[in-house]
Amino acid sequence: MAERGSVLGLRLIVWLSSAVGRTLARFVVRFVALYYFVVDAAARRASRDYLMRVHGNATLAMRYRHVLRFAEVTLDRAFIVAGKERYFDVTCNGKEHLSELRKGGRGALLLGAHVGSFEAMRMQGKRENLRIHVLGYFSNARMINAALERLNPSANTSVISIDESNPDFVLRIRERVESGELIGILGDRVGRLGRSTRVRFLGEDANFPTGAYLVASILRCPIYLTFALYRAPNRYDLYCELFENEVRVPRARRDEALAAYAQKFACRLEHFVRRAPDNWFNFYDFWERS
Repeated sequence: MAERGSVLGLRLIVWLSSAVGRTLARFVVRFVALYYFVVDAAARRASRDYLMRVHGNATLAMRYRHVLRFAEVTLDRAFIVAGKERYFDVTCNGKEHLSELRKGGRGALLLGAHVGSFEAMRMQGKRENLRIHVLGYFSNARMINAALERLNPSANTSVISIDESNPDFVLRIRERVESGELIGILGDRVGRLGRSTRVRFLGEDANFPTGAYLVASILRCPIYLTFALYRAPNRYDLYCELFENEVRVPRARRDEALAAYAQKFACRLEHFVRRAPDNWFNFYDFWERS
């Protein structure tokens, strides 16, 4: 999906993050979220579809709050990148898993989703002296990445962009995992040419990517689930749990094995989504029913 907004709007976010406190910036973002909510009918429909599945109800106020949470987390991303971590309280659940990886010098995949803030997870990883790189499709996020780079020129140094036309990114993943570093992947959105399978999520089948499981099987590295749930006004609850210590994808049953891993992930994602329903940020027809 193409970015919305403009360079001017993103510069406003950059300015807010640099020149004013978080309280005033959050007040301004309420109007940004309201504008987005009013003009984007597709996002309103997607929010309604999702919230009906979780709550059985989706009032306009609930849908606006859903969009507002996305705006607030995006704003916080700018503050985190700018090094203004003092604004945030962080709780850690499963911290021992990452400590064991660091002590053992073992690389791994961190499998997350468009839930809460992965930037908050990276913030905590930095505090724990963990090197976390994010793998994903960033061609549709050039404006926001450029804006974040204005705040911190090194903001994108730990980003690995997927490019099907150039498989070198796979070698970069291998190098980092073999060096004991961590690769973060968001496992709830399928890329344009990415492998996927349909599994059950919130009562209906939806497409989930399977690339992370193939990568883990090739690199023979473990997968950990990681989520950072946002709790207004300034807290992030971080969760880390072992997903698979060893991913096995037999050639004879590859599709079946990948579907099983994707379903397992969808079940755990549903668990965390229900804990913080306004933290899931996929504002499109996720179930692709039309």
